[in-house]
Parts: sequence; structure tokens; C-alpha cells
Amino acid sequence: MKKKSYLSLAIAALIAVVLSVTLLAGCGGGASKSNETLKFGCQNYSDSLDPSAMTNAAWACTRYGVGECLFKFKEDGSVVENLCDKYEVNDAKTEYKIHIRDGVKFSDGSDLTADIAVKSIKRMYTNEKDKKYTSTPSTILPEESIKKLEADGNGNIILNVDAATYLDVPAALANPFFVIINPDTTKDYAKNPIGTGPYAVESLTEGSSVSLIRNENYWNGNVPYAKLQISFMDDSSTKAMALKNGDANVVENITTATDLSEIKGDTSKYNVSEATSIRTGFAYMNQKGALKDADLRKAIIMAMDNDTLCNKTVGGMYSPGYGVLPDSLDFGTKDLQNLPKYDVEGAKKVLDDAGIKDKDGDGYREAKDGSKIELRYITYSSRNLQEFAEACTASMEKIGIKATVKATDADTEWNEMVAGNYDLCDSNWMTAQTGDPYGFLENWYGKSEANYCAYNNDQYNKVYEELKTEKDTAARKEKITQLQQYLVDDNAVLVHGYYKSNMCSQASVQNANINTFDYYWITNEIAPK
Repeated sequence: MKKKSYLSLAIAALIAVVLSVTLLAGCGGGASKSNETLKFGCQNYSDSLDPSAMTNAAWACTRYGVGECLFKFKEDGSVVENLCDKYEVNDAKTEYKIHIRDGVKFSDGSDLTADIAVKSIKRMYTNEKDKKYTSTPSTILPEESIKKLEADGNGNIILNVDAATYLDVPAALANPFFVIINPDTTKDYAKNPIGTGPYAVESLTEGSSVSLIRNENYWNGNVPYAKLQISFMDDSSTKAMALKNGDANVVENITTATDLSEIKGDTSKYNVSEATSIRTGFAYMNQKGALKDADLRKAIIMAMDNDTLCNKTVGGMYSPGYGVLPDSLDFGTKDLQNLPKYDVEGAKKVLDDAGIKDKDGDGYREAKDGSKIELRYITYSSRNLQEFAEACTASMEKIGIKATVKATDADTEWNEMVAGNYDLCDSNWMTAQTGDPYGFLENWYGKSEANYCAYNNDQYNKVYEELKTEKDTAARKEKITQLQQYLVDDNAVLVHGYYKSNMCSQASVQNANINTFDYYWITNEIAPK
């Protein structure tokens, strides 16, 4: 009996050791869930998470890890399946059968089906017609090009598109406009959209923060953090300070050169992920007001020293340029002709010759008809836009043009831009949201509601319409180059340069990486180290 008892004790001890080792192994490599909270600091681009509300809201929904799309962009710009696991397309690329991945659930435990995905996409188009929403999915995948959009009852979405139109459907459906939110269970799209992402919204405090919790039903692996606390930080130095004092574990886009340099220099405490962006920093020039005068626009652009603005004013956070598309994209920016040159005296001469002179002796020039020129320059404190606006205003002062900067938040600026309540409006846009700039170039298409600056050039309109149906890659590049050249020749856009994105994290966090297509900030790959 004693021998048997000793043997039992030995076996029990061995089992205990095995269990202990197994549990310890489970804690390594991110295999088990953590009860930690990830604290993330970022610019507040929208107080809504409703993808229909506005572009920034759609992006916030995907960036915060709440919602996902059927497809996803890789770092190199290629597109892969995400909520779908496969798709079939005919040779003409007009008929798509997209299969929903088995086992995907929303954060409330409901199943993702093809029918729900179709409803989610159709909601975007329905709301696009409602003036209280400003998201424009048709700029990415035109509704008039869709001939059929339905579920077939076998787990597939059937999508038929116009044969005449150039459409990269998987890339279009990877855009945040088409984030899949459950319309059957979502009660409050703005504050609690029910998505399939790694985190689910717990609460949203407008202008302040978003609290999220782990999606226990997440389909694509372990979600490392129990909670995600997003705090809005509009000032770049505030983000840097939060990272240093522990108020944030991760922050997006530190844009103050001195702060970023300091953080990069201390590799024992911080990680910095950088990506050459496909974003352009530029100002719309509203041609419904004083800037309808081409001579005035030309002089303003000539007064801008883009090299100094990009390399010194914003500390190298942008590379200078004049085309609306970054020169890292192969769409003819490097081939543009007659680019403006920085020439303050030349800008003054353009104004003098045009009769735009200081006629009342107050130090500022009047328009050709004698009316005062008082430009309203709207901006917000993100990606160095406010610094650009203030520096550009000072440059205009040197040639006798009065401009006043109005700094506001992203939502307000967007609404002011849509309403046309500005002369200059600073922006930082992704220029090729589907890998192709067709949607971005619609901003200057004279017949588009997305043309917020009232630019209208018959030649531009004609070539843009041709681009809609052009499927040959070389011919598309040629037409896109033409469109950029028209904008340069017409002095239609005040381009600053091309943005460089970053994500900074404490050393205790791993895999907080910025993507060239910066739709993705919070992922389940971000984990405790």
C-alpha cells in the first residue's frame, strides 16, 4: 500500500510539473490573451464611427480595429482576401463571385453572411444620396457601374459591373467605405458599430476618447489586449510627451521634427515605424471667390518656397513637389512640364501686370475690380497642415496678399470645405486609395459633387471621362499625367509636398507598424513584448 501511495504521489507531482510547463508555454509568443490595456494616442479625425457619416469616420472605423473589409491592402499595395477567402472573376472582369470566409463572427457573436455583407454595402450607396451623410463610395466604386449586387444563398456575393468602366473591384472593396458593419444588429452606427475587427466599442466620448474591449469572437487569431483606450491628441508634441510619460503606449504620426528625432534616438525605450506615404499635402484653391482669378493663383503659387517649407518649416516630414500625385507613384509626376519656380519678385510682377495692386495704400493689394482681397485659409493641426497654412500665409504677406488662418478640427474643416466656406483649405489625402488615382482626381472634375473647389476645365473633364473607361495601363498613365499637367498649367492647386507617415511605440510593445495604405492602425498583431 505504501509503495502504491508513493507511486501515486510521484505521478501527481509529474502531472503538476507538466501542467505548469504547459501553462507557462501558453503565456509565451502571444498564444494566450493578456489582461493588459493598450493606450493609443492619435489625432481626432471624426467623432463618428459611422462609415456613411464622412470619409474620416469610415477610416476611423477600420483604423481603430472595429471593422474590416472583404479585401485588404498589403504593404506593397497588392490586394488580398480578408473577410472573403476566395473569389472568381470572368475574363472580362465584369462578373465576380466572392465567397464569405466561414466562421467569421461580428463582435456581438452574430455570423457574417453574404446577405449581411450585401446589406452593409448597399447602405453606403443609399446614404450617399442623403445630404446628412457625406461619404462618397461612388468615387471608389461607382454605383451606376454596378449591374447586380446580391447574395446567392450559397455564401457568395454576386457582383456584376459595367464592362465599359475600368474597375479594380477587389481594390475598391478594400477601401474603408466598404467596411462591413452588421445592419441587423447595429443600433447606433456613430457610437457603436458592430464590426468583425479585433476590438469592439465600449463607449465613445466626443472630442475626447474611445474605449474598446477585446472582441472575444474575433476570427483571425488571438487579440492580445483586453482593452484598448484611444485618447485624442491633436498636438504632435502632446503625443510625444504622452509616449514618454506612459499616458500612451503607441501614438500615430509624431510630426514635430525635434520630438521625432529624440524618440528615434532612444532605441532602448522606443520603436519607430515609418513608411513612404502615398499622401499629398496640398491646399484647395476655391474658385468661387477671389481665387477664380488665374493671375492671383499663379502669383500665390510662385511665392511658395516648397523646399524650405518641406525641409525646414516642417522638418523634413514631407518631400517637396508640385504635382498632385507623389513622385513615388508611377503616374507621370516626374514628367510634368512648366513647373512653378519660387520667385517672390516674379510673383509681384504677375500681380502688377494683372492690375492687382495696392490702390488704397494699406499694404495689401486689391482685386482687379478694386474689391479687397481677404483670403480665408482653413486648416487643422494634423500632419503639419497648420504649420503649412501659417507659413503660406506669411509668404502671401510678402507679395501683398492678405490671408487669415482659421485653425479648427478635422470634422469642422471637412464640413466647411464641403460647404465652400473657404478660399484656401489645407488637406492631406491618400491619392491612390485603390492603387489608382482616378478617385482622387475627381476632386477637380467639373461635373462632380466631390469637386469642392469649383475648378472647371473642359479638357480636364474630357480626359477624366476617358480615364473612366481606359483599361490599358500605359494609356492610363498617359491620361493621368495629362490631368496633372492641366492642374499645373491652370495653377489650380497649391501643392506643398508628399508626406511621410510614422507610428511610434514604447519598447514594451511590438509590431506597432504603419502601413503605406494607412487604413490600418490597430491590429491584433500589436502585442505586449
